[in-house]
Amino acid sequence: MSWLLLAGAIVCEVAATLSLKVASDGHRRWYLAVGTGYLLAFGLLAGALGTGMALGVAYGIWAAAGVALTAMLSRVLFDEPLTRTMLLGIGLIMAGVLLIELGAEL
Repeated sequence: MSWLLLAGAIVCEVAATLSLKVASDGHRRWYLAVGTGYLLAFGLLAGALGTGMALGVAYGIWAAAGVALTAMLSRVLFDEPLTRTMLLGIGLIMAGVLLIELGAEL
């Protein structure tokens, strides 16, 4: 259950961040989606923590997945750059989170 809550938190956070880009481009009504998305994201993250998931693991996965998904979706939706260097950085972030996850189980 904690992983499902964390996945929901990630989806809501990414949706809120993408909505923030739209809202900042002059579509002020999107700020409602921004606020709602971030509130849901933090609520779901709190739920994941409440089920016993370790904070370092939850936050690491949440942050890494958020960065990766936001960068990739920004490329698709807003035609923002996604260079090889950026992809390498995303890979390094994911590797770091994996090491934190593995270290938490030792």
